[in-house]
Amino acid sequence: MHVIIEIVILAMIAAFLGLRLYSVLGRRAEHEEEPAVPTRFERNEGANAPRPAAAAPLPVSEAPRPREINGLSPAVENGLRDIAAADRRFDIPTFLEGARAAYTMVLEAFWRGDKEELRQLCDDDVYQSFAMAIDAREASGETLDNRLVRIEDTQLEKASYDGRTARIAVLFVADIAAVTRNKDGAVIAGSLDDAIETRDVWTFSREPAAAGPDWLLDETDEG
Repeated sequence: MHVIIEIVILAMIAAFLGLRLYSVLGRRAEHEEEPAVPTRFERNEGANAPRPAAAAPLPVSEAPRPREINGLSPAVENGLRDIAAADRRFDIPTFLEGARAAYTMVLEAFWRGDKEELRQLCDDDVYQSFAMAIDAREASGETLDNRLVRIEDTQLEKASYDGRTARIAVLFVADIAAVTRNKDGAVIAGSLDDAIETRDVWTFSREPAAAGPDWLLDETDEG
């Protein structure tokens, strides 16, 4: 009798976990059907994965309105509408989520000197600037022991589409703890105990008509 009770209890637990798993997968499937910004920030599952066909540009009057974000200037709103007209998959919140992820990935790749990662995320000019800085750091025997504590805020600063390339500038307000060490590992600048607020304006670009889904970092500036 005791064994039967245990079997019944285990069956009830298995059924409950199965319902929970179905619930989670169901919500994930619904979420994945929503339009998303195709972006290199999201990893491809394989080198041979098929690339989505480029969407034909829509007339501005027929373009889907990007989801509203309060506080945008008319110039930024017009730029976002132009991008949405050229790319029906464009979505502002999804783009900002990817931009925040890219900000973290680029900073951490630069700090650890990972040129391969940077090459995938940046255009040629920005990559060369990062690579030169990494080479100079390595030549002097210095290393960076930096930490991105938090991203306090992201704001859309500019948006434009010139008929070929979409460009969006994002202001990142972040707290960063920075330490520079010499070849012996001794701290020569900075402190991990004191995070400093940084304001960076990074511009990302993409050609909506291109087969690839890549948004690349093509300009960096201080906010």
